[in-house]
Amino acid sequence: MINFNGELLQENEASLSITNRGYAYGDSVFETIRVINGKVMFWEDHYFRLMASMRIMRMEIPNEFSPEFLEEQIINLIKENNLQDKPVRVKFSVFRKEGGLYTPEVRDIEYFILTSEIEHSFYTLNEDFYEVELFKDHYINAGLLSTIKTNNKAVNVLGGIFARENNYNNCLLVNEKKSVVEALNGNLFLVKGDRIKTPPLTDGALNGITRKQLVNMIKKLQEYNFEEVSISPFELQKADELFITNVIVGIQPISKYRKKEYTNTVAKDLLAKLNAKARLG
Repeated sequence: MINFNGELLQENEASLSITNRGYAYGDSVFETIRVINGKVMFWEDHYFRLMASMRIMRMEIPNEFSPEFLEEQIINLIKENNLQDKPVRVKFSVFRKEGGLYTPEVRDIEYFILTSEIEHSFYTLNEDFYEVELFKDHYINAGLLSTIKTNNKAVNVLGGIFARENNYNNCLLVNEKKSVVEALNGNLFLVKGDRIKTPPLTDGALNGITRKQLVNMIKKLQEYNFEEVSISPFELQKADELFITNVIVGIQPISKYRKKEYTNTVAKDLLAKLNAKARLG
């Protein structure tokens, strides 16, 4: 079952028009959410990012879109799909109603919610070999639009194809200033000694939910010094650790970039703390 504008439908009963604005113009935003045994992880952060994304896209936010209403829509769908006792991946997509060409006729929105079961209730550290490379064919543009999750993901798609063609597990994306911004599917953190860095949102980095959780957490830890600062490609091979974060995998350590191989000690420590925070809500 899926939720389409508040109505529960079988997947084969739901359809989008070929003139859907999310498809035709990328006029859509979305949230990828992790739910554990019927509990939405970091729901407040997801909700406020979704509202901010809709405002940035100048969408009309329906009056009923309260945190309680949207959370209820998610939980009811999970129950309908008999996933209330499972770890679940939720995709909540919002798109502007049809009409117009580049300029929309209206600012009102529609939405759908999809659910799928995932493997682990809490984050586990994937210590399999994980190699990355820079993707330099196209750039992430530093600016507000790059910080939100929209359907405009051509750079990520092309980077994914490049990675697969060259047997990399992932690619790191750069902006027009040649600073490293993020990975294809998450934010990037760099560790050197007791210093941890991540690119600032002003460089075009996604305003990631797990990124936010880790930033707030690291700032409170005395054993680390934290910076939100631009990262040059030259710094990557001098780092002790690199890791990628997103709400589904938590923390993914990078094993190798070019000739440099990395440890995962800090990633392992932070993942344990992230799991503890998730359990506490």
